Amino acid sequence: MPVEEKKQYGARKGSFGYLCLCYYASATFKNLDPATQLWHHRALDLICEKHGDNVVDDLKDKHIRKLRDELVRAASKKRLKALKALFSWAVDAEEASHNPTIGVRPIKYPEIGIPTWSEEEITQYEKHHEIGTSARLAMALMLYTACRLEDAIRFGPQHFRNGRVQFAQAKNEHRRDPVSIDIKIHRDLRAIIDATPLPHLVQANGQPASFGRFLVVRNARPFTPRHFGKRFKDWCRQANLPHCSSHGLRKAAARRLAEVGCTTHEIMSYTGHKSLKEVERYTKEARKAKLADAAMAKLKG
Repeated sequence: MPVEEKKQYGARKGSFGYLCLCYYASATFKNLDPATQLWHHRALDLICEKHGDNVVDDLKDKHIRKLRDELVRAASKKRLKALKALFSWAVDAEEASHNPTIGVRPIKYPEIGIPTWSEEEITQYEKHHEIGTSARLAMALMLYTACRLEDAIRFGPQHFRNGRVQFAQAKNEHRRDPVSIDIKIHRDLRAIIDATPLPHLVQANGQPASFGRFLVVRNARPFTPRHFGKRFKDWCRQANLPHCSSHGLRKAAARRLAEVGCTTHEIMSYTGHKSLKEVERYTKEARKAKLADAAMAKLKG
């Protein structure tokens, strides 16, 4: 959202609100992924509501810790990350004399990860949302490509050609090391795409369009990540799966690959993960389940 459209918290130069407005207008901020820009905005604007008039040069690490501790878990972590990004830019841009976030670490909470969809939950969703609906197409796009929701809303015919899915992940696409994915189109996904009416992709001559987006709002406008996230949660609730999420489908795709014996690096080439840590958890869990089954078979024997 352009700076001029934001509420002018702390417009006085030298205030925290003024610093945030300068950050939003900077090239550093504009080069962030749209989803990252959105949560930086939310995290910092929430602080501005109470502290927008505070003088930046008066901020100390104890104040940052207090702001961190006002929230819990993911919200606390995101607030601190946004503050660190803000002051890192501010010092480099000479908009702040010091960085009060240095040395302030996120609070370590017991990990409660986003739940991975089980096969039973996948089946339940598929039974409620039949092939041919946008709800079913959305799920299939994420489940069979292991993409994030930011990628799913950009998918169109241009990404599905010659039997392959080829796209650059939205996450980190503007940074130095974007991730490109090139995988075969799963036959079930191809069948679902072909069976879904997409009138907004039909050209005037009646032929399917070769460029566009599969998932759009009713008036054919593109989804924003936030809007699509809400819409997908609605589809999950309709299927009586209120605890399920779009990211859980990405994890389910990785789980499936691990369960059929894919190596860690094979899974990473499919999902685009850069870290072995997350992917290794899936392969270890899959191996553990197979070993447990083998042990039970021996016990019965």
